[in-house]
Amino acid sequence: MPDPTAGLPPRFLRTPEAARYLGLSGRTLEKHRTYGTGPTYRKIGGRVVYALEDLKAWADRGTKTSTADPGQGTVLPAKRHSGLVRYAGYEPPAQRSRRA
Repeated sequence: MPDPTAGLPPRFLRTPEAARYLGLSGRTLEKHRTYGTGPTYRKIGGRVVYALEDLKAWADRGTKTSTADPGQGTVLPAKRHSGLVRYAGYEPPAQRSRRA
């Protein structure tokens, strides 16, 4: 059976739609953006949008077959984590004050 979405441009979801797709609250998804632990997103005209394939890829990082399965990766909780690589030029305020 042919794919009905073949040939169509990729579908982008705003934060509330993306959160529903993942079974999360919109606020949790916003926290993931803040801490750099969430799915890849795009800013278009000041609006945050998520591609369906990015949401699926992020969720698939947590795929496990049993409680003993280490899996391929981890979906981190929406909180601050030490050792995460930040985007270019960004340093958390606590890091800047320690260097001074």
